[in-house]
Amino acid sequence: KIIRGSLDTQGVKGRKQARSRYGAKKEKS
Repeated sequence: KIIRGSLDTQGVKGRKQARSRYGAKKEKS
């Protein structure tokens, strides 16, 4: 679980930046 949390943190950062590209902004809504 700790390892996954570490990857989750990095994945979230990458996803936030790619949010504009993926259009995940809808997810926030």
